[in-house]
Amino acid sequence: MQDIEPYYNWRHIYIAAEDELSPFYEREYSEFEYTHHIYDYAIHPQWDDMGSETLFIKILIADYDEGFAIIELIGEWNDCINNDIMFLKRDIIDCMLQEGIRKFILIGENVLNFHASDDSYYEEWYEDLEDGWIAFLNFREHVLREFEKNNIDYYILLGGKLNNVAWRTYNPTQLFNTIDNVVTKRIGN
Repeated sequence: MQDIEPYYNWRHIYIAAEDELSPFYEREYSEFEYTHHIYDYAIHPQWDDMGSETLFIKILIADYDEGFAIIELIGEWNDCINNDIMFLKRDIIDCMLQEGIRKFILIGENVLNFHASDDSYYEEWYEDLEDGWIAFLNFREHVLREFEKNNIDYYILLGGKLNNVAWRTYNPTQLFNTIDNVVTKRIGN
C-alpha cells in the first residue's frame, strides 16, 4: 500500500496544503517518512489523515467558483467501529460546505471495504447540499453493494456510468462537467 500515491497530475492546479480555505492548509508532508498505517500496512505519506484509523483522503481539487470538490480515498471505510463518516463529515465536508462547495466527487477505487453503521451523517450531508450532490466514482463492486444494502445510496449517487470513469484522462473541470451531466440525467429521470 505504501506505493499507492494520491493522484498528483493536478498539483499544478490545486494543492490543499496551500489553500487557505482547506482543512489541510499548511500541512507539511514527507516523501520519505511513512507515519500513517492502515492496520499493519504503511501508506504513502502524501495521504491526509482525517482522524480515522483506517480511511485516509486527498482533496485533489476544491473549486470554490464552481462549487465542487474531488476527493480521493484509500483504505477501509468503517462507520461501524471507527465512525469514519463522522470524521469525514465533521472535519472535512463541513469546512468545505462553509466555503460554498455543494457538489462532491469521491473516488473510491482504493477503498477496500465498507462497514456500515446508521445513516444519520449521510442524511445530514445530503440535507446540507441544497442543490448539490455526492457522486461516488469507481468504487469496488462489493463496496457498492454494502452501501446499497445499508440504504446509503438514498443520499449518494453511485454505480452505473459512475463506476467506470477513466477520470485520470480528464482535467478537473472536464471531470466535473462529465459527472455533473451524468448526475443531472439521473436526477432528471
